[in-house]
Amino acid sequence: MIDIHSHILPGVDDGAKTVEDSIDMAKQAVSEGIHTIIATPHHMNGKYDNVKSDILPLVTNLNETLKQESIHLQVLPGQECRIYGEILEDYQKGEILPLNQSSNYVFIEFPSNSVPRYAEKLLYDIQVEGLTPVIVHPERNAELIERPDKLYKLVKNGAVTQLTASSLNGYFGKNIQKFSQQMIEANLTHFIASDAHNIHNRSFKMEEAMDNIEKKYGIDMVYYFTENAEMLVDGKSIYKEIPEMIKKKKFLGIF
Repeated sequence: MIDIHSHILPGVDDGAKTVEDSIDMAKQAVSEGIHTIIATPHHMNGKYDNVKSDILPLVTNLNETLKQESIHLQVLPGQECRIYGEILEDYQKGEILPLNQSSNYVFIEFPSNSVPRYAEKLLYDIQVEGLTPVIVHPERNAELIERPDKLYKLVKNGAVTQLTASSLNGYFGKNIQKFSQQMIEANLTHFIASDAHNIHNRSFKMEEAMDNIEKKYGIDMVYYFTENAEMLVDGKSIYKEIPEMIKKKKFLGIF
């Protein structure tokens, strides 16, 4: 399995604090069947700035450490960018890091409670640049839960999305779990990833998520998500189904 979203790099954000933490996370990832993981430290979220030139050597160092520890996990470079107006200018300056460096996929994170008004235009401009924006954990965004039509429009216009394993498993509550399921059923998501920060309260849960997907949707849906992760890493076009609208249910209020 490939995990495309993690905070396994030590000492750069609210994920692993030390190299020992990174090693613990790597061991846990391997125990869940993960053989490749993309390190995606936060960037421009108001607290952490991690530009491409800072991330690449840290990934190299971590891979060397894991090799010394005989942990069979490959770490690839990436970045979790909070959406901001100058993202394309910074990409052209070489500060924005696509997933696995050579792909055309870039992570875009929205604030937890809202979607900026300029998001639709910016996601379009990112695609004009030849990049594919991957909206991370939209199932945890209060405005998208309240207005799923906004998510539908963004996906219809070419953005792709990544669900968090823990959301699907119910660790963020019933509302987020239900919205996660609705996103799968409406073809509004393309990846499952861990967004793991540590081995305690924000761990991987990928194996559990894939088991739950198989039980609820069948093995083909598991293949859909696992193969999309492989194609992303290889820089290939992923599988997409035609998105559908989620019918708004009253019990899915803002929380």
